[in-house]
Amino acid sequence: MAKYVKWIGGTLGWAIGGPIGAVIGFALGALLDSSTVVVKSGDQSQDFSTETTPGDFTVSFLILSAAVMKADGKTLRSELEYVKTFLVKNFGSQKAGELLPVLGEILKQDIPLEEVCAQIRQFMPESARLQLLHYLYGISKADGEVHELETKLIDRIADLLHLSKADSNSIKAMYFRDAVSDYKILEITSTATEDEIKKAYRKMAVKYHPDKVEGMGPDVKRSAEEKFKQMQEAYENIKKQRGMK
Repeated sequence: MAKYVKWIGGTLGWAIGGPIGAVIGFALGALLDSSTVVVKSGDQSQDFSTETTPGDFTVSFLILSAAVMKADGKTLRSELEYVKTFLVKNFGSQKAGELLPVLGEILKQDIPLEEVCAQIRQFMPESARLQLLHYLYGISKADGEVHELETKLIDRIADLLHLSKADSNSIKAMYFRDAVSDYKILEITSTATEDEIKKAYRKMAVKYHPDKVEGMGPDVKRSAEEKFKQMQEAYENIKKQRGMK
């Protein structure tokens, strides 16, 4: 059973306390003997590290993913399959195999979403919170369909994480395309001037650079690189449409 804590051992900082610790501790407790559970839950008085680690990011991702999957009041086998595919694509087969049983246990719980998001908001930098949102929108579209209740919940999560509407719409536009998606990705309108478009691109290039999530591990950085590539493609599409140089 120790395989379930390979991705957690020694890497968790602030996430082992508070509501996140309670959720993940309950999940691991269902998978491990009580003598081997390494996560303490519900105690925010301890002097936890305030630096976000890959373990903190991963457990936050699992809990928020479970919340999104439960948004319509049911969890279907098809949903579990597309989340599995998503995890394999983004984390690799071995790590996905370790994460799925933990996710399954989290799905059985009532998730205190506001409290979880408040803990993430307190300790996780904006760049990592944006990456969490990127993953969640990816899951909502992973089976090729638009799930309204899921996307509404993700919008709420973005608000609870204190991410702007412009940031939320930018990331959502990467998955839910329309005639002005490229402009939404750059957080501008289709009436923007060429100078405004160039300034927006430079700003977004800094904001979404993959190096900003370097500390979250190679899996997260690879996904951030994909998001960065989509942002660049949006800029090139607009340039082509406008005849810009």
